[in-house]
Amino acid sequence: MDQNKRPTIKDVAAEANVSVATVNRALSDSGAVRQGTRERVRLAAEQIGFYGMGALRSRIAAARPHYRFGFLLHQPGRAFYHNIAEALRAAAPTMPDCEIELRTEFLDDLSPQNIASRILALGEECDALGVVAAVHPLVVQAVEALQVRNVPVFALISQISATGEIHYIGLDNWKVGRTAAWVFEHVCHEPGKLGILVGNHRYRCQEMNESGFRSYFREHAPGFTLLEPVLTFESRAIAQEMTEKLLIDNPDLSGLYIAGGGITGAIAALRSTGRAGKVVVVGYELMDVTRAALLDGTLTVLISHPLARIAQEALAGMVRAVSAPNEGGNFTTILPFEIYTRENI
Repeated sequence: MDQNKRPTIKDVAAEANVSVATVNRALSDSGAVRQGTRERVRLAAEQIGFYGMGALRSRIAAARPHYRFGFLLHQPGRAFYHNIAEALRAAAPTMPDCEIELRTEFLDDLSPQNIASRILALGEECDALGVVAAVHPLVVQAVEALQVRNVPVFALISQISATGEIHYIGLDNWKVGRTAAWVFEHVCHEPGKLGILVGNHRYRCQEMNESGFRSYFREHAPGFTLLEPVLTFESRAIAQEMTEKLLIDNPDLSGLYIAGGGITGAIAALRSTGRAGKVVVVGYELMDVTRAALLDGTLTVLISHPLARIAQEALAGMVRAVSAPNEGGNFTTILPFEIYTRENI
């Protein structure tokens, strides 16, 4: 094609290997053109610099199915949940052949009553829902109510149902717990006392973390003494207070496993008591604060969710569930976890 000549519809058709009539139908928003063909015409038009690209883009976007997906995440002050929201925002435009609108809520009140209420309310406005929640009859009842109305619900990070009736995107937390235990067995100089922090046992992920953790020691390293878990209620302040008490009450503590929320409080306690770097610590999620704690030796190992993968899998599962509601099936996806030390961040 002459580089000085303005590209025409005929040039677009030749580049896309379709007829001129097909390009005209794509430009005029005719429903007779398949979405895949529209995309091919769009790519060809971009390639040759066709002047009508703006109109073509808007018509192709209008022809795509539009979905509104809602996400209920935890406290707005926690970096981990902001990172999840950011991963979802980045993934939404990459979903093929559809337009996705995200509605994201951060909940300060994590009571089952509030979570159930927000699930039902957001379910009225969205085609599918992603939820981080503890297991509770009120939460399960709200989820089931939405699914009866053909609004699919996906549990993120922590399973709500172990039977597969509620879709799940996250880790195999039994393996996570056993991997954390392996770290202590191989890093601690000798068997000793290990403290355990848990946010809330109603989070199935945390319950499985602890169960896998204990099972490993029963099987491979019975010389360690595992203390009873300390509850942090997903609170930084409570985690700091409980960790300080744990360290004071157990001056011979060899390690600390942070199996649930409150890692920032635990880090603060380790530093304030002068025990940072003197206790083997395994925790969760690579964030600015945990990255710094790895670098200065406060944390030994981090086990982290692959947030970009979780966002991609959650949105893709929602699209499949909404676009083919009569096909049923389970869209649970178990993803590999990431492991960080100060040598590989």
